[in-house]
Amino acid sequence: MTEAFSASGTKPTIRDVATAAGVSKSLVSLVLQGSANVSESRRRAVLEAMEQLGYRPNRLAQRLSGTRSGTIGVMLNDIRNPWFVELLEGLTASLHAAGISPVLADSYTDNRVGRSSVETLLEQRIDGLVVVGTTSESAAIGKAAQSVPVVLAGTREPHLPGVDIVVNDDDAGARQATEHLLSLGHQRIAHLQGPGEVGKLRRLSFEQTMLDAGLEPSVVTGGVSEESAYAAAGRLLAGIKRPTAIFAYNDIACIGALSAADDLGLSVPKDLSLVGYDNTYLAKIRHLSLTSVDNGNLAVGVEAGKFILERLTAPDLPARLHQVPSQLQVRGSSGDAPS
Repeated sequence: MTEAFSASGTKPTIRDVATAAGVSKSLVSLVLQGSANVSESRRRAVLEAMEQLGYRPNRLAQRLSGTRSGTIGVMLNDIRNPWFVELLEGLTASLHAAGISPVLADSYTDNRVGRSSVETLLEQRIDGLVVVGTTSESAAIGKAAQSVPVVLAGTREPHLPGVDIVVNDDDAGARQATEHLLSLGHQRIAHLQGPGEVGKLRRLSFEQTMLDAGLEPSVVTGGVSEESAYAAAGRLLAGIKRPTAIFAYNDIACIGALSAADDLGLSVPKDLSLVGYDNTYLAKIRHLSLTSVDNGNLAVGVEAGKFILERLTAPDLPARLHQVPSQLQVRGSSGDAPS
């Protein structure tokens, strides 16, 4: 968009935005800072005035004056995972509505070159940090939380005072997946466990649901990649008492299990039923058609955005935990247990 100018022929200022929105200059400043102490109607009026005038905040001037940069760091544990797509959509929607820009960093890529994503983001003078997914940078996150507000999205660790957590209800999601397979008559069900506290919660829920049904749970480490899940599923399916169903940690792991079954000549779902987690766009591809747990990624992102914006103006709030409900989406990868 071509930048507009004020009535005087100069670039629009905060005063011009305030006049157009019918508010004070201080209120415009609060909106630019992402303050939660602004009503939605006034925030919308200010944002609309900024758009109409083509106003763009001078980030360099803000930094030199010691005020906020207007940016939030977003650290992803692996940008290749499609699970992040909807979560980022919800998160950036919340940030953009407040005039805040996200700055992304990929922990997987940074770790490969010996660099800390957290330190890289802090060097950009971010106003806050949102950590998306389980990461190995717990120590760096703890240090960052001493200087900027931090919110965890889609992960439950590290546990830190004053750090909010926004996640899916992992216990309920794993139970829904397991009960679905039990309802189809499966008794030999295996679980490909993932990492971190999220992986532990899903495993514990799977095990308890199996025990409640009077069945012995089978658990192997499947990791989060297609390759590691392929290897783990291959070992399971090549055994004497192979499972008739597999509940995977995520959709990518589920695809790894699907590939292992195909290489062994097993038909899905005739010989083997599969259930994934995250309900990513991969699960919805017709050729794959994965039954998967929808963990409300968009809602997780939206709430994480709201939490980080609130912490910009109220950093001393007690730590909060917000769980988004899960819902199983049944597709073609799960069916009746073979006789």
